[in-house]
Amino acid sequence: MRTQNSATSRTTIAVTATGSPRAEIVGTASPTGSAGASEARAGSATEVRAAADPRTRGTLLAGLGVVSFSLTFPSTVWGLESFGPWSLVAVRSTLAALIAGAFLLAGRVPLPERRHWAGLAVVACGVVIGFPLLTTLALQTSTTSHAAVVVGLLPLTTATIAAARTGRRPSRTFWIAAVSGAVVVLGFTLQQSGGSFSTGDLYLFGALLVCAAGYTEGGRLAALMPGWQVIGWALVLCLPLMVVASVVTLSIEPVHLNAHGVIGLVWVAAGSTFFGLYVWYRGMAAIGIPKASQLQLAQPLLTLFWSVFLLGESLPLAAPVAAVAVLVCIAVTQRAKS
Repeated sequence: MRTQNSATSRTTIAVTATGSPRAEIVGTASPTGSAGASEARAGSATEVRAAADPRTRGTLLAGLGVVSFSLTFPSTVWGLESFGPWSLVAVRSTLAALIAGAFLLAGRVPLPERRHWAGLAVVACGVVIGFPLLTTLALQTSTTSHAAVVVGLLPLTTATIAAARTGRRPSRTFWIAAVSGAVVVLGFTLQQSGGSFSTGDLYLFGALLVCAAGYTEGGRLAALMPGWQVIGWALVLCLPLMVVASVVTLSIEPVHLNAHGVIGLVWVAAGSTFFGLYVWYRGMAAIGIPKASQLQLAQPLLTLFWSVFLLGESLPLAAPVAAVAVLVCIAVTQRAKS
C-alpha cells in the first residue's frame, strides 16, 4: 500500500515476513532528501561501531581477567603464610565453589546439557584443581617473579592446544609473533635462573599444560553458555571433592592465621578463581581463544610489578626490555588474522 505525503515524499508500507508493517522511503519530492541521506550514512556508521563493540568489550573483559590472574601468585604467597599448599588449594576451591553455587542458585540457572559435562570436567581438572595445585607447590621453592615469567608460556601453549582442539589454523604472522613472545619469556626465565630449570619449573610446566587445556575447553563452552556459568559449574562439579580435601588437609597441615594469609585466600578464591575466570571466558568467547590467549603475555610483567609492590621482591634488570618486546608481540598477535 502506498501513501503520498503532499509536503515531502512518497512512502511504501510493506508487510514483513513476521507480519509487522515496515515503512520504506522510495522517493522524495523536497530538499529534505539530503538530510535523509545524511541520516542513513550516520546510521551506517553507528551499525559499524555496534559491530565492533563486542570485540572491544571482549578484549577489555579478557584484559581484566589477565589483571586478576596477575595477582594470583602474590596472593598465593600471602596465603601460604597461613595455610599449607594442599589446604590452601582445597579451601580456595571450596570457597570459590560456594560463591559460584550461590550465583547459580540466585539466577535459577538450569543444569548444563549432558553433552557439556565432559568439557566442564576438563575445565575443573585443569583450571580449578590442576593449575592452582601445581603452581602453589612451585611457589614453595620458586620466587613469584620467576614463576610468573615461566607461566608467560601459557599463551603459546593455549593457542597450540586450541588449534589442535578446534581445527582452526591462525595465520603465519600470528604464529611468528606468538612464538617470538614465548622465546622472549623463555629467554628471560633462563637468564634469571642461571640457565637451568628447577623442580619448581617442572611443576610450572605441568601447570601450563593442564591450564591451557582448561582454557581451551572453557573458551569453547563459553561460546555456548555464559562464561560465568562455565566456571561456575566447573567449580560446583569439584565441590564435593574439595570439601573432603579441605577437612583432611586442614587436619594435617598447620594453620597460622594472619592478615596476609586471609587476604591472599580471599583473593585467590573470589578474585582469581571466580571473577577472573568469569570475565576471561566471556572475553575469549567474544574475540576467540588464540587472540585472547596472547593477552596473557602481559601477565608475567604485571605479576612482576605486584611482586615488587606487594612482596618487596627485587625487580630483574631485564624486565623493562622483556616488557617492551612482549608488548610488541601482543600488538602483532591482536592484529594478525586468526
